Amino acid sequence: MLTFEEKQQIIATIPELTRKDVSMKRVNYHYEESLYEKTVVVQHLHPNGNGFIYVAGIPGYDADERGLVNIREASEEELRKIIADSIKALSEGAPEPQAIVQKFVNNEGEELILMEEQGFWNLYHGLNLEESFGDYNEADVYLIEEEFVRVEDEDDAR
Repeated sequence: MLTFEEKQQIIATIPELTRKDVSMKRVNYHYEESLYEKTVVVQHLHPNGNGFIYVAGIPGYDADERGLVNIREASEEELRKIIADSIKALSEGAPEPQAIVQKFVNNEGEELILMEEQGFWNLYHGLNLEESFGDYNEADVYLIEEEFVRVEDEDDAR
């Protein structure tokens, strides 16, 4: 087990983190560039060697209900990896939702594109908005009535 001093020395080599002393001789380390309200990466590093790292939502970690993993028994390599993973998670924005795009064609070769946009299902003929629907089922009924069938295309986003 690394000592309190050894853990501090390792963490001090990570330039993205800012040290902040807290009560009972404990230390927190913040990632000030976090894209989220959460900035504490290392929480309550204690002179007895105990401490926590924020890993909420990061696969491969058994975090508690606060999103923290205990680092009391962490090796130097483990400590560096957990901190790097935490900083990476706090520095990446939430992934952009992928638009749902489906192509439909009728017997005459006319193509329509159905896209989910801001909670609506919009049907386009080229760049022109053909129809807009409140849900997918409404759009589906319309396309069936107009005798359009879905085209499976590798370029379709799903």
